[in-house]
Amino acid sequence: MSIETTAREFFEACETGKGWERCKGCCHQGATFSAQADALADISTLEGYADWMKGLLTPIPDGHYELKSFSTDADRGVVTAFAVFHGTHSVDGPVPATGNKVAADYVYAMEFEGEKIRHMTKIWNDGHSLKQLGWA
Repeated sequence: MSIETTAREFFEACETGKGWERCKGCCHQGATFSAQADALADISTLEGYADWMKGLLTPIPDGHYELKSFSTDADRGVVTAFAVFHGTHSVDGPVPATGNKVAADYVYAMEFEGEKIRHMTKIWNDGHSLKQLGWA
């Protein structure tokens, strides 16, 4: 399987809230995660991030992504996905349901070792998203 195929499989599973149980086959054990976003500051593993995404779809049950670009840099073993997350805060979560909508641009940079993801960086302006949702 190519790194692009693995990355697509991971991206789809993660973004549709399947959680770590579905994502782990695409990743090395102990795969790491980073993001320069306060909402994700305590998450350092892909397992933690995949389960965070699963949890996000509780207060935003209509959450879905619009894929804008997917590209592979085979020389460096990196696959990037650029997308927009859309959804409505319609179920109580971190705060009572606001009914507000979010349209959040983000990028996944998935770094491979062999055929599996060893690290992923998420590029996302969490402050902007939290304001849209009425959570900040």
